[in-house]
Formats: sequence, structure tokens, C-alpha cells
Amino acid sequence: MPAPAPATFPAQPGPPAQPRPEPRPEPLAAVRPVWPGSPQPLGARFHTGPDGRPGTNFALWAGGAESVDLCLFEDDGTETRLPLTELTHEIWHGFVPGVLPGHRYGYRVGGRWDPWTGARWNPAKLLLDPYARAVDGDFVLPPEVYGHVRDWPERHVADTVRDNRDSAPYVAKGVVVDDDDDWQDDRRPKTPWADSVIYELHVRGFTMRHPGIPGELRGTYAGLAHPAAIEHLVRLGVTAVELLPVHQFAHEDHLLRRGLHNYWGYNSIGYFAPHAAYSAYGTRGQQVGEFKRMVRALHAAGIEVILDVVYNHTAEGNEGGPTLSLRGIDNRGYYRLQPDARRYADYTGCGNTLHVVQPNVLRLITDSLRYWVTEMGVDGFRFDLAAALARSMHDVDMLSPFLAVIAQDPVLRRVKLIAEPWDVGSGGYQVGAFPPLWTEWNDRYRDTIRDFWRDTPGSPRDIRDLGYRLSGSSDLYAWGGRRPYASVNFITAHDGFTLRDLVSYEQKHNEANGEENRDGTNDNRSWNCGTEGETDDPRVNQLRRRQLRNLLSTLLLSTGVPMLVAGDEMGRTQHGNNNAYCQDNETSWLDWSLLDDPAWNSLTDLTSRLMTLRRTHPVLRRRAFFSGPHDLAWFTPTGHRMTDADWYSPTPTMALYLSGTDIPQRDPLGAPVTDDSFLAVLHAAPGPIPFTLPGPPWADTYELLLDTSLDDQSAPPGTRHSAGSAITVAGRSVLLLRALRA
Repeated sequence: MPAPAPATFPAQPGPPAQPRPEPRPEPLAAVRPVWPGSPQPLGARFHTGPDGRPGTNFALWAGGAESVDLCLFEDDGTETRLPLTELTHEIWHGFVPGVLPGHRYGYRVGGRWDPWTGARWNPAKLLLDPYARAVDGDFVLPPEVYGHVRDWPERHVADTVRDNRDSAPYVAKGVVVDDDDDWQDDRRPKTPWADSVIYELHVRGFTMRHPGIPGELRGTYAGLAHPAAIEHLVRLGVTAVELLPVHQFAHEDHLLRRGLHNYWGYNSIGYFAPHAAYSAYGTRGQQVGEFKRMVRALHAAGIEVILDVVYNHTAEGNEGGPTLSLRGIDNRGYYRLQPDARRYADYTGCGNTLHVVQPNVLRLITDSLRYWVTEMGVDGFRFDLAAALARSMHDVDMLSPFLAVIAQDPVLRRVKLIAEPWDVGSGGYQVGAFPPLWTEWNDRYRDTIRDFWRDTPGSPRDIRDLGYRLSGSSDLYAWGGRRPYASVNFITAHDGFTLRDLVSYEQKHNEANGEENRDGTNDNRSWNCGTEGETDDPRVNQLRRRQLRNLLSTLLLSTGVPMLVAGDEMGRTQHGNNNAYCQDNETSWLDWSLLDDPAWNSLTDLTSRLMTLRRTHPVLRRRAFFSGPHDLAWFTPTGHRMTDADWYSPTPTMALYLSGTDIPQRDPLGAPVTDDSFLAVLHAAPGPIPFTLPGPPWADTYELLLDTSLDDQSAPPGTRHSAGSAITVAGRSVLLLRALRA
């Protein structure tokens, strides 16, 4: 049966756009007719025209479109429409003299309106250039922004009824940017993977309450570049910051209706543009330079910049979502559609999935990645729901076009690549399956460490799993030339409880999100130490701080790449909210006053000391998996090596011996790398236990370096014990001892 003819909705005028008070480029009255220009590169590129006059070349891939109008905007909202008539390989292009950096623009793309076949062209909707280098303005979501009539009475067919009202007054515009920057004064740290310590932070949340950052810079790229912010990172000893999304993003309608905003930013709409709201100096291109200066400042401190990127879906949502960019340019070309082409294939849980198998979608992503490396200076990427990008037509495929292109790209194969190795589709869980160039978030590590340290009656601890996680997860990554640093070890991330909340809450408390506490995971693997939430009970608080020391020590002594979440080192709390994605307030912002509290300042000192220990001892930063029997040994509390039977006997206590004389690594001159040897004892039971220190050949004497049962961690204990002697390990504690030979 043929599809019914599409219905339309009468056009209605909207309110004029409000000008901003910032300085503006010259008016566009003198703009000349559009010259042919070039189809390459895509986007808006400012340069000198054929007559020597400056202008901008515009190029937009819009496969299947019937027309493309370039729309230029004055400060008062006046729109000038210039048809692009040159078409080369589905790229519409033209050079417009007189269009300079700072000018705002967008596109209107015409074509068929036939949602039943996936065609959703609607020239009434102003569209953001997918290649826009900067974005000015906010995306609000009134009915005019939707390509269909959002409030059509027959809701089940509303997405098929075209809305002809102009969306331009309500959507953000692209900004022409001058990209003249050769980065010759920048020095990338190029930290090897094995030496890396990652610190996940939010640009806004990290800086909003920092007392040392000027008020006008808080919440911005310039704030993160401020010496007061960088000083804390250097004090800790992190080697890389992993920034929550800084691509231009939009807020979801359901949040705006509740007076909330998308704080985390996993709702991208501009893959080349730094999110404008994080700019201190303006949104007409100034955000680009500000971001670059931030990167330079971090590099100068020896800190790499990794971006959390969201190429799996966009802010346009499913068929009921707004028309902001890709949907109106070529819906069928950019998105995965179901056999019923009205509907979207959703492997992300966010309404849509980019169709990465399509060459021009793959090009959009790889062009964006290269841009952030070569022109914005970043050092790597963490890919949100990376399994969605690795799907071919349906199934996850580790030989997919996306992974193949990354592997051979001369720029991208040299930067840090981190996969979140799952999506929400069938077969989407792919931990351990990504190819050798990639590292992965290891949620198996997270769950195992949480389970070991929490008090869970009736749930015996699986120490076989614990052994794998502490030693680099060889069961997941020892194939295809992968190394221990393929595992990004983490206990907390932005999504879930903070570390302090992990030991303070057993139930989520997300009521402030306005979703009746239905959002967020129920599988927290947390333990509140006997009381739910904050308490004045000194015994509970003492235990909680000890548990925090245990968790941080375990993380930073494990083989692999550790990742901390900003604020965990100072006891940040979200008061039990384990899904604070819409909490752009003090729930999510770091409370720097915690550093004035000795109880929490000492936790920061311990974190810094552990990072220093890791940085100065290569045995803790292994570049190859343990092979045994001498480089790694496991011991029971009796001081004997663990047997096969011991591995199958649940126990709350185990110790691992790391040999510094058996490191399979050589220095730059070819000499073997040697180090101290260490014994780490992990004891998760509540009561103390006698532990016999292994005798020769493992050591003759042991020097105590760390005891997490002590509240005062300002200095290492330094006590020495003879090998073969029995020591008392306090309940719920970690001991680290240096093994000494006579």
C-alpha cells in the first residue's frame, strides 16, 4: 500500500532573535553573490578568495537533498539566504566574499517529506552545520524547532505531519572561525600508557567553587587553565585529565520542562565545536582560542587532555525529537533506521544511533577526531558506548569500518584510544574484545573491587576474580599483543556513586532528578557501613574513611591504568545521587572546602603519596603481563604460597608479592629495569588477623610503607619486621611492605 500523502502545518511567525551585547563582525550588506568555491574541506573555512578578498568557503554534504540555502545572520536576527548551486559528489558548496570570522550561519535543506521512507527534509528548519567550529546561542525546544507537528492530536502519527514554522529564532547558529594556529609553541607530554594515571573531571564542576579561581573564570576552560586548578592536578600527580563531553551539546526537552539541564553533556550536536557555555570570553569563536589555551596550560604542566566523546548518537533523539542538524540534512544517510524507516534503530538508549557504516558519517567522525588532535591539541579520546560504533550492519564487529579506519589513520592510531566497550543493544557487551590499539574501561575490575571490600553476608568473595583484576586482567586482555595497560581500572566514574557515597549509601537517592527515583542503576555494590547517608556517629565515619583509603590504595597499587573521578580524593559527596546527569549545582560541583578539613585533606595526601609511589616504581607500572612463578606470587595469612585449593576457598584475606628483579623491561640503553620488591596485604574482614610474612627467598626483612587502618596518613609508618615473623593486620585494611634482602 502506498504511503499516505504527508500533512503540513501552516507557517506562523516567531519572535525575533535577541542580539547579544558582545562586539560583532561587520554587517553582511556588502556580501557579493556566491562564487563556486570548493567542495573540500567540509564546513566553513575562512581564507582569501580568487580576487584577493577575504571570505569564507562553505561546503555541506547533503546526500539526496534537492536544494541547500546558506543562511547568514545579522546581530538583530536579520537573515540573508544564499542558494548554494554548486554540487560535487553530493557536496553543496560556494565561496562567499566578505563573510569573516565571527559571522553566524546555518543551512536550510530542501527535499522530500516522506517519513515512511525515512525522508525528513524540511527547509523551514534552520540546521546547524555538522562541521561548525563554534556555536553561538542556545537550543531551546519550542514546537517550532521540530520538523513535525509535535503536538498533533493523533500522537501516533505526529512525526509524519510536517511543521512549516520557522525555527531560526530558537536555534543556535554556527560561527565562522579563523583557524590560524600552528601549535609550534606546544609540547605534548606523550605519557606512555603504562605510566598514565587518568583523572576524570567536568570542566564546569571542577572549577565552579574553587576559591583560587577568579569568579568570572569559574565553570570555564579558562578556569581549568588557571594555575590554582592546575596546582591541584600537579599535587596529586595525575598524568591526564579525561574531560566529560565538551563537544557542543543540547539539553533534552524533558529536562527543560522540569527546569533542569543536561549537566554531563552526553547529548552532542556539534562534533567540532567546544561547548560554548564553558567559555569565559565569548561565543563568537572566542571559545576555540580559550580551549586551545587551556590545552597548552595543561601540557605545560605535563598533563595530557583526553576528551570523552559521544559519536554514537546525537541530541535529535528518535522520530519524536527536534530537527537541529543531521536529521534535516539527510536523515537516511546519517542515522540507522529500522525496516520501518519511520523508526530509528536505537543501540544507545538515547533514541538514535549514527550509521557509522555510511562513508560520509564515518568521515564526519574521523574528520572531527583529527581536528581535535591536530588543531585543538588533545591527546586522546574516551568513546562513549564504543560498541555502537563498532557495529557493522547490525552486530558488533571488531573488523568494522570504524575500527579499521582508526587502525590505519596516521594521526588517530598514535593517540590514546579508550573504549567504553558496551552499548545497550543485543550483543553489545564487549569488554576485552577491542583490538590492540585500544584500552578499555574495565567494569569487571570495578565490580570485583567493590565486592571484595563491601560487607555482604552470604556473598563469598571470589578471590580468583580478584587475583586477575589486581594483576592486570590477563583473562581479558592477554591476546593479540595487548598489554596490562589495556585495562583502565576504575572503582567509580561520573555515572554512579562517588567514592564517599559508595561507603555511605546502599540505596540511590535521585529524587532531585524529578523521575521519582526510577533513574540510575540499582546495582551499586555499595555498603553504607551500617548507617544510610550522612551521620554524626564517629565510629561509622572512621570506618568509612578507612574504606576510602582501602579502595584508593587498591586502585593505585593494581596493575593497569588507574582512573580516579575528580573529588574522590577529597571525599566529595552527591548525597546518594548515583545519576546526577542533570544536577548543574552544588550536588555535582566539587566542594573545595573539604581540603580545609583534616579528615579529608589527609585522604588527598594519601592519594598523592600513592601516585608518587606508583610513579617512582616501575614494578607498579608493568608493560607486560606477569608470567610467574617468580615475578608474581600469592600468599595466604600463614605465609605460604597459595595452592589451587586456596584459590577455590573464599577468603577475605590475600597477599601478592611483586618482584622488582623480574621485570620484563629494558631501559633506553638496553639494560634490564630493576626495582624494589613489594608485598601488599589486603584484608577485608572486620576483625584483625595474624599474618606471617613470607621468608627467604622472598625477603629477609620487610619495611612497612602503608597501613590504611591508621587515621593519620601524613607520613609512612617505616616500621621493619623480620621475614617469617607474624604481624597483626587490622580489620578492613591494606598493608604495603617493601621486601628487603640482606
